[in-house]
Amino acid sequence: MKERKIFLFVIVFLLAFQAYEAFSQQRFPKPEFETGYSQPSPTTPEPRAVALEYIDVVILVVILSLSAWFAIKKRSRRGILWVSIFTLIYFGFYREGCICPIGSVQNVALSLFDSSYAISLMVLAFFLIPLIFSLFFGRVFCASACPLGAIQDLIVLKPIPVAPWLRRTLGIIPFIYLGLSILFAATGTDFIICRYDPFVGIFRMDGSFHMIILGISFLLMGLFVARPYCRFLCPYGALLKITSSFSKKHLSITPSKCIQCKLCANSCPFDAIDAPTDPKLRPNTSSNIRKFIVYAALIPLLIFLGGYAVSSSHRILSKVNPDVYLADLLVSNPELRTSTDNLDIETFMASGKSLDELVEEAKVIQNKFKIGGWYLGGFIGLVFGLTLLNQVVYRRREDYLPNKGDCYSCGRCMDYCPVDK
Repeated sequence: MKERKIFLFVIVFLLAFQAYEAFSQQRFPKPEFETGYSQPSPTTPEPRAVALEYIDVVILVVILSLSAWFAIKKRSRRGILWVSIFTLIYFGFYREGCICPIGSVQNVALSLFDSSYAISLMVLAFFLIPLIFSLFFGRVFCASACPLGAIQDLIVLKPIPVAPWLRRTLGIIPFIYLGLSILFAATGTDFIICRYDPFVGIFRMDGSFHMIILGISFLLMGLFVARPYCRFLCPYGALLKITSSFSKKHLSITPSKCIQCKLCANSCPFDAIDAPTDPKLRPNTSSNIRKFIVYAALIPLLIFLGGYAVSSSHRILSKVNPDVYLADLLVSNPELRTSTDNLDIETFMASGKSLDELVEEAKVIQNKFKIGGWYLGGFIGLVFGLTLLNQVVYRRREDYLPNKGDCYSCGRCMDYCPVDK
């Protein structure tokens, strides 16, 4: 508790300082002076930067290994806590949130759909290694290797439970966010995960005012609703939820046979513990079978309807792309073609590219959104369908067990178990 109080004081001080600095910059922007100097583009990366990337990968593997060892072998919440503090300091404030497995989803998507984009081997490693670990040991990346998770986990003060129906509903959002981030990255539009990361501005101490406020809001919410970003928004967490469900050696609440003492029942601030099922309350089998058949039959329809709905909205979605937005603006408002008030328009006019070329490029991008919309909408429909189907699947449990998909392997529940090894 002493370490946590000290950490909370440091975090509050840093956030207050950063919010003040961001607000000051908002009120008094720095003057701009035209020097005529243009920054040359580097042709090769500095050797030290490449070495740092290799060091980062090694440190990531070491942290994941320690997390798995503390969670499964040593069963030590204290060990996991200290590793997460190191992660927050190193990957958070020192490395400023980069390289990040969460944002690497976009790099992988862009490399798959754009042959001119070559993904770094280190970025690919950061994307794959936590997923591989989760297949064997659960979400140990979330436990103490993710700086975004660490900063939220360390400030949990008085967590309140979230109603199951609300958790299931909000749990769909990370999958939608994942699909949108892949679509925007694949079309070369934007890396929205990085742009709207609520904590990267805090880590780098240079975020815009509204992003700092967003980060502080998530942290304040996290005092009572534990890990709100991880549970209800993180797109990489959606992938980890799937892979972790197949983990073989997952964290367990009790080191031996459960004695049904119920001490761990409310120990998880993330509502990730499944209680034993009551044989007397087992649902009607024939009714469940009928519901299962109906929901399973609905899945193809939901996939089609989702794909059709999102694809039909491709013109609206594609306006997020700067080229599409600019082409639409210039076509709809011819008088703006000579405007000197809009920097984007002025830059385009100075580029020597014709409006017809811009419109053709915009049409190509819109077509990508139209095709990608079918995949995104179909994916969202599949997630909705499987969520419905999961409600009628009966799973018999005799002990209190961590839900492999939702459990962050933080180890809090282990300290509540009175059973010795």
